[in-house]
Amino acid sequence: MDPHVRDCVRSYTEDWAIVNRKYHKLGTGFNPNTLDKQKERQKGLPKQIFESDEAPDGNSYQDEQDDLKRRSMSIDDTPRGSWACSIFDLKNSLPDALLPNLLDRTPNEEIDHHNEDQRKSSRHKELFALHPAPDEEEPIERLSVPEVPKEHFGQRLLVKCLSLKFEIEIEPIFASLALYDVKEKKKISENFYFDLNSEQMKGMLRPHVPPAAISTLARSAIFSITYPSQDVFLVIKLEKVLQQGDIGECAEPYMIFKESDAAKNKEKLEKLKCQAEQFCQRLGKYRMPFAWTAIHLMNIVSSAGSLERDSTEVEVGTGERKGSWSERRNSSIVGRRSLERTTSGDEACNLTSFRPATLTVTNFFKQEGDRLSDEDLYKFLADMRRPSSVLRRLRPITAQLKIDISPAPENPHYCLTPELLQVKLYPDSRVRPTREILEFPARDVYVPNTTYRNLLYVYPQSLNFANRQGSARNITVKVQFMYGEDPSNAMPVIFGKSSCPEFSKEAYTAVVYHNRSPDFHEEIKIKLPATLTDHHHLLFTFYHVSCQQKQNTPLETPVGYTWIPMLQNGRLKTGQFCLPVSLEKPPQAYSVLSPEVPLPGMKWVDNHKGVFNVEVVAVSSLHTQDPYLDKFFALVHALDEHMFPVRIGDMRIMENNLENELKSSISALNSSQLEPVVRFLHLLLDKLILLVVRPPVIAGQIVNLGQASFEAMASIINRLHKNLDGNQDQHGRNSLLASYIYYVFRLPNTYPNSPSPGPGGLGGSVHYATMARSAVRPASLNLNRSRSLSNSNPDISGTPTSPDDEVRSIIGSKATDRSCNRMSSHTETSSFLQTLTGRLPTKKLFHEELALQWVVCSGSVREAALQQAWFFFELMVKSMVHHLYFADKLDAPRKNRFPERFMDDVTALVSTIAGDIVSRFQKDTEMVERLNTSLAFFLNDLLSIMDRGFVFALIKTCYKQVSSKLYSLTNPSNLASLRLDFLRIICSHEHYVTLNLPCSLLTPPASPSPSVSSATSQSSGFSTNVQDQKIANMFELSVPFRQQHYLAGLVLTELAVILDPDAEGLFGLHKKVINMVHNLLSSHDSDPRYADPQVKARVAMLYLPLIGVIMETVPQLYDFTESHNQRGRPSCVAVDDYESEGGSMISQTVAMAIAGTSVPQLTRPSSFLLTSSSGRQHSTFSTESSRSLLICLLWVLKNADESVLQKWFTDLSVLQLNRLLDLLYLCVSCFEYKGKKVFERMNSLTFKKSKDMRAKLEEAILGSIGARQEMVRRSRGQLERSPSGSAFGSQENLRWRKDMTHWRQNTEKLDKSRAEIEHEALIDGNLATEANLIILDTLEIVVQTVSVTESKESILGGVLKVLLHSMACNQSALYLQHCFATQRALVSKFPELLFEEETEQCADLCLRLLRHCSSSISTIRSHASASLYLLMRQNFEIGNNFARVKMQVTMSLSSLVGTSQNFNEEFLRRSLKTILTYAEEDLELRETTFPDQVQDLVFNLHMILSDTVKMKEHQEDPEMLIDLMYRIAKGYQNSPDLRLTWLQNMAGKHSERSNHAESAQCLVHSAALVAEYLSMLEDRKYLPVGCVTFQNISSNVLEESAVSDDVVSPDEEGICSGKYFTEAGLVGLLEQAAASFSMAGMYEAVNEVYKVLIPIHEANRDAKKLSTIHGKLQEAFSKIVHQDGKRMFGTYFRVGFYGTKFGDLDEQEFVYKEPAITKLAEISHRLEGFYGERFGEDVLEVIKDSNPVDKCKLDPNKAYIQITYVEPYFDTYEMKDRITYFDKNYNLRRFMYCTPFTLDGRAHGELHEQFKRKTILTTSHAFPYIKTRINVIHKEEIILTPIEVAIEDMQKKTQELAFATHQDPADPKMLQMVLQGSVGTTVNQGPLEVAQVFLSEIPNDPKLFRHHNKLRLCFKDFTKRCEDALRKNKSLIGPDQKEYQRELERNYHRLKEALQPLINRKIPQLYKAVLPVTCHRWIFDFTLSAEIKRV
Repeated sequence: MDPHVRDCVRSYTEDWAIVNRKYHKLGTGFNPNTLDKQKERQKGLPKQIFESDEAPDGNSYQDEQDDLKRRSMSIDDTPRGSWACSIFDLKNSLPDALLPNLLDRTPNEEIDHHNEDQRKSSRHKELFALHPAPDEEEPIERLSVPEVPKEHFGQRLLVKCLSLKFEIEIEPIFASLALYDVKEKKKISENFYFDLNSEQMKGMLRPHVPPAAISTLARSAIFSITYPSQDVFLVIKLEKVLQQGDIGECAEPYMIFKESDAAKNKEKLEKLKCQAEQFCQRLGKYRMPFAWTAIHLMNIVSSAGSLERDSTEVEVGTGERKGSWSERRNSSIVGRRSLERTTSGDEACNLTSFRPATLTVTNFFKQEGDRLSDEDLYKFLADMRRPSSVLRRLRPITAQLKIDISPAPENPHYCLTPELLQVKLYPDSRVRPTREILEFPARDVYVPNTTYRNLLYVYPQSLNFANRQGSARNITVKVQFMYGEDPSNAMPVIFGKSSCPEFSKEAYTAVVYHNRSPDFHEEIKIKLPATLTDHHHLLFTFYHVSCQQKQNTPLETPVGYTWIPMLQNGRLKTGQFCLPVSLEKPPQAYSVLSPEVPLPGMKWVDNHKGVFNVEVVAVSSLHTQDPYLDKFFALVHALDEHMFPVRIGDMRIMENNLENELKSSISALNSSQLEPVVRFLHLLLDKLILLVVRPPVIAGQIVNLGQASFEAMASIINRLHKNLDGNQDQHGRNSLLASYIYYVFRLPNTYPNSPSPGPGGLGGSVHYATMARSAVRPASLNLNRSRSLSNSNPDISGTPTSPDDEVRSIIGSKATDRSCNRMSSHTETSSFLQTLTGRLPTKKLFHEELALQWVVCSGSVREAALQQAWFFFELMVKSMVHHLYFADKLDAPRKNRFPERFMDDVTALVSTIAGDIVSRFQKDTEMVERLNTSLAFFLNDLLSIMDRGFVFALIKTCYKQVSSKLYSLTNPSNLASLRLDFLRIICSHEHYVTLNLPCSLLTPPASPSPSVSSATSQSSGFSTNVQDQKIANMFELSVPFRQQHYLAGLVLTELAVILDPDAEGLFGLHKKVINMVHNLLSSHDSDPRYADPQVKARVAMLYLPLIGVIMETVPQLYDFTESHNQRGRPSCVAVDDYESEGGSMISQTVAMAIAGTSVPQLTRPSSFLLTSSSGRQHSTFSTESSRSLLICLLWVLKNADESVLQKWFTDLSVLQLNRLLDLLYLCVSCFEYKGKKVFERMNSLTFKKSKDMRAKLEEAILGSIGARQEMVRRSRGQLERSPSGSAFGSQENLRWRKDMTHWRQNTEKLDKSRAEIEHEALIDGNLATEANLIILDTLEIVVQTVSVTESKESILGGVLKVLLHSMACNQSALYLQHCFATQRALVSKFPELLFEEETEQCADLCLRLLRHCSSSISTIRSHASASLYLLMRQNFEIGNNFARVKMQVTMSLSSLVGTSQNFNEEFLRRSLKTILTYAEEDLELRETTFPDQVQDLVFNLHMILSDTVKMKEHQEDPEMLIDLMYRIAKGYQNSPDLRLTWLQNMAGKHSERSNHAESAQCLVHSAALVAEYLSMLEDRKYLPVGCVTFQNISSNVLEESAVSDDVVSPDEEGICSGKYFTEAGLVGLLEQAAASFSMAGMYEAVNEVYKVLIPIHEANRDAKKLSTIHGKLQEAFSKIVHQDGKRMFGTYFRVGFYGTKFGDLDEQEFVYKEPAITKLAEISHRLEGFYGERFGEDVLEVIKDSNPVDKCKLDPNKAYIQITYVEPYFDTYEMKDRITYFDKNYNLRRFMYCTPFTLDGRAHGELHEQFKRKTILTTSHAFPYIKTRINVIHKEEIILTPIEVAIEDMQKKTQELAFATHQDPADPKMLQMVLQGSVGTTVNQGPLEVAQVFLSEIPNDPKLFRHHNKLRLCFKDFTKRCEDALRKNKSLIGPDQKEYQRELERNYHRLKEALQPLINRKIPQLYKAVLPVTCHRWIFDFTLSAEIKRV
């Protein structure tokens, strides 16, 4: 077998050689935190119960509410609502379970111990399983496993041919299918032949066709399309048996006959059938073209897939995370060239998923005999796409062809390859198979060959016999593949078509009738033999076929011959040929020559001109079809076989010339085409490597080809990289090369043909050649930078000496002398060997050779190698591993595995590459990023196979170089970023932990490994006064720590440096460095090797300094507490302290470490010597970074050894401990449970997008995005644009297209199922619980530290603060139990802490405990009430009363109830009951006053509770709400702080509703309250004396006076301690009040307020304040002037409530104050709407009149409201004080309304029966008050008799006239209106009628004399006023109104005349002296309550 064939076959069949690292999957490169793995680790989590998720049980709550509403009682029945009933509730409620042994006196140690056991049981082991990995781009340390090299397929379509039916069935029809690309003008698949003839039809051909092989009966085929586009057509061609007549004639019957007319045309059809049978018998083996049609593939796919197209996208999307770093599929085919050719239309061409479609093709076009060529076909196809196609006008052949098109299944059964081999899973060989159809891709495809394929396609195209003499018309060509010249030498290698044998020896082309120069459209497929000789050739024989049956004419007559030799100079001959045709049989030995050679004595058609066009195409994985590759392979094989001379092309190469030729052929590889290079990539690289490892012996000389091969490899790799940039991974590794190294590359076996590889077979004295180094060292090596690069002597002219150690150790020889020269040459044995093998068994180790070549190369070669360093590094590593494996050294100690000179080479290599990185990172960013990651991966790999110390030394070398450069840079972030990548990759090693020696404690190490010795030299710069230096060292980045734990030291140092607030320009790297640490920890966390807690503690020790580093960053961490309503983060330590703190955690050692060297001039200020001013410019970390840092901190705290932590805490200063507590405080907020609702809200994902965008922006601005990501993005981008990107970049692309496809993420996220949300909440709940438990553990350790040292009590406050904060957050029931247990222990250990020092904390604690007492979860309640009870008890024990706790609890309750929305009193009532129960059961204190005090407290709390409950109930009813708040405030009359709080709550509520006057009143009351207590505290003249001072502002203020007997004196501790009970507080309240009055427009009141303020400021000589005040006063007074007559204050209504439904409100009457100009309809509508909604529209009735309501007549099941408009009412004497509009609208207590009635019950009647009732209401307080409705406390009624009513009316009219007359400026319109009303004819009835009714006769009743007289005088006055008005009007009118005026005057005179006699009649009795008559008023005067009782 030909050596080349042998090699190819070997390459395709050999097993892969794969190196697997046993634990590799445990390195961080395979991060467990991918989502699926995390899901796996989250199985079986318990569901944590959170109150926020539990909705309280609605029913019981609702009933109770209704119950409350039903209870009707007056607000004022009892001092505080109804005591009795609420106590009753309390007595009846059930307590929660009591905690056992709570009241026992147990020693603290025991309690602690018990608590700890409880806490530690059943905890979640892996913290990181609960924390999602930070959202990173592809993590840099991930190397995807390359794609397995495999056969290339495009997108695969399955086409099934179902049926073909014509209108008439008279003969067999044969079909073929193929794909064509119109745009590329290329046939893109081979033909698929099928026929659907019935058995009867097939029978007509029996004599000509041998039995058919099953493989030719296929009716379905799989087509592969690599470049799908809009230009692909499926072309179907039909042929039939040859018959006489041209195609048109033969097709005619098919066009004219219709199936439906079969009966009619029966005879004609019979005749046609008969003819057909004759032709079949005679001409059955020839075919003729018949018809064709084409299907536009993309139309089918897109219409079938139109519904699905989107879903295809989505489908890819769902795998996004999963596949995000799986390998890419076959994207390697996308070359540069193809990228440029994409068209916009290609985007939609995706064939992988569309709905299968069944097509029925009904029209065929008949073939034109003169248009059979492919050129014509392309024209037709292009034309078909036009709307006005020429083809449409042709008459078609009607037929029905049915085919199915669908995406091909993954592994179809019964499938045959193009070579007809069965594809696995071929269950039954008798089933009709499916054929895979070979693709001829439209453009180059770059995929290495992996299967044996050797096919030849022959396409006869045209023949020109126009000039040939003799008859040759019906021409067919017979094609044969011959291995010799005898006719019997035809080989059976031609594939059959359909229904025939598999292979045959000949193939005929179809005949075009009567055409001397026919075109052909045949495709003849030939299976090439593996080995070709010079005699193999293609023979073409031309025949004339006689169609008519004539006497003695033969069927076929040969009319010409031609041929093509298969090999030419050893290369396969393919391409376009135009051959001459010979008229006679070719002579002997013709096959070696080509027909172009004019052989003597032969006759040729047309003078030996080329008349026959034929194309030959090979699809072969043996023949490269590239001259340069062919030459190279030929030379290499010649060396292998040792056969000279070598014939290549036209050259013969002799042995002496071979070396030059070989070298030139190696360098010429660059000129070869890229496609064949890629196809033969594996073989090519194998051969180049072989040349390096086994230098050939040529003419007795060893030829060193190492350098040439190295250069060739470098250039090939770079070519691939440049041209195939669409298929690189994120590190720039070309996937073809990566998979070559991973799967294919192996060390060549060293002895080609010798059976025994050992030296024994050849005798012992063999010397081996190893390559000498070139003496020319590249200058750039800079020798002094590392130890001498190599100890070899560069003297080359050495004499033969013994082999070097390495070779000898491999051979196993024992020689020890080692000469200083490593070069040796062969000795005379070589000739003897040569005869044996043809090549010296020189054996080199590839990695050594590679390292050497790399170190010594220079110039462009070195550049090329650097560009693709990863390739050589990975090759080197694989070679090293193979070598160790084959040499059985995998168990040898690492120090002895590799010879020193190799290690020197590696050192030199690493050192120079590090130098390159440092010197070029600004210029060649992209290249340096690749180089940097490649180097890191290389070192990572070396850690697995070389000595750890050696590799650490290499890492150190790199570090030093980078560090020294970093210091000189102004903007170090890019280089620092590179170093981070480098470190992260190295640390991703699976044995990272072991490499850090976690088990050794910090003692000076015994082994002086380089990493250690070099680090020790650094001065420590670190001093502390700690006794136990060892502990400190474990927690700080001290020198011992960094020597011992080398890599961990580097990681933490990077972290410390980058997070250092003064690190200039490194801000952009925060996220990156934090992710690195996070990533490491999360991988340790999930690593099964470290699952055991003790082991984990060891691992955690490597990270103890992390605690210190994070403590340093406290001021920079994101403040998670802001979202709470607290005052931001706690600062136990002021910011300045942060900065100026002395003994810092990170000392100069960090700076030293950062340098990685002991650079002496390095004196960076340590981060604490900053002044606080600059200190605050820290940039804050992002939330995500802060969260990652904190979870890392918690991991260390969780897993570290507690005793070690405790020792360290003991050593910390108070400041540092406080800082640690601050950190824990932040952690509490950071990991707080968000709650399900938040997850549901987040589900809409809106905010995530903006976050991503922000991060991206930040990165872009800060420049931390390196070129690597840029490059990756770009390469992905190109994939996106290439048409096949969609198909071949597997899902990985998607991960990177995130930014382009926001919509996709959204759609994904939006549809999170319920289950997913549940799961997220479950995880979050567990994380919150675990995080808080870790914090609790740590707090316990801190408390123990205090107990042990008995100092540092000052930090207990901090501990308490963290505890309280955690109680305030959203916590799980599980955590709260432990938390309360810890809190109880803390209080019992340090009781004085709460009750004497941290009093604020005591208040806080009470509030938290109360809040949890009202929890809906019973366990939380029982723990909280236990804690609260113990708190009271401890307070009592200290001083025999627990006033402090009492007061704090009362205050807490009020603020809790006031602020909490979802507060449930039922639960709190239970807790109160529980506390009572404890008090009753507490035997110890039974004899004291304690139980009674507890009971009092509980009752009082319960009271407040009930009121507050009501408040909640009336949340929607603003008036009722304010009433309740008012009542609660009143209940706190003895607790000034609380009263103040509630007054302020009310003020707030009022301002919300823009009731500024009321708000101001609340503030005035607050100020009065403060003044009362201030005057008790200190007597200052200028301060107000108490409430009295405020009387002028409001008469209501007096109720604030502190006169009751149980007023607590303000000097009692804890009373009046709020900030308002100070002078400044008072001033503040008053200023707010003034502002509110001003907003209300009550400027006069502003003045009154300032009257109180001015003396205070005067006393303080505060001129500035005084000037402001006077400014404001001036403003106020000028507004009074300007707004005169324009101000409006309020409108008043009386509202009465009737009906039990109203509960407390039943039968209450109020005066409501509404905004100015409120109409009756408006308030009526508001109240009706509000109560209607509450009770139901049908239940509520509004009483429309204002008559007194009779309770008996009302329906008890309804609710009634009566609303009446009222006006302020003043007695006459008041009017002299109430002058201005303000006076008449301020301090109002009396209101009036009138009701007309008649004695018989109607409202209105005749004048003489019309009575009127005036009702005057008095309210309990004056308006404006601190609420907007005030109870009516007094009612009086005045009844007017009809005459009195008349008097009032007339007085009113007269007043109107007087006003209109004297108005200034005059208003004629108004005047005329009033006049018209008084004297106009129409209303003459008015005044006149009144006079006639009442004045016509003197009344009988003397009581009415007075009224009669009064009315008479009124009329007198009235007429007088009318006259004045007329006079005035006359002066105002114009000439146009003269007539009107006259009319008015006439009317007036008429009126006057009518009235005259009535007015003048006096009552004589009145003018005598008579007894005075008292005026009869019916007065009803009674108090409200009396009225109610009477009812």
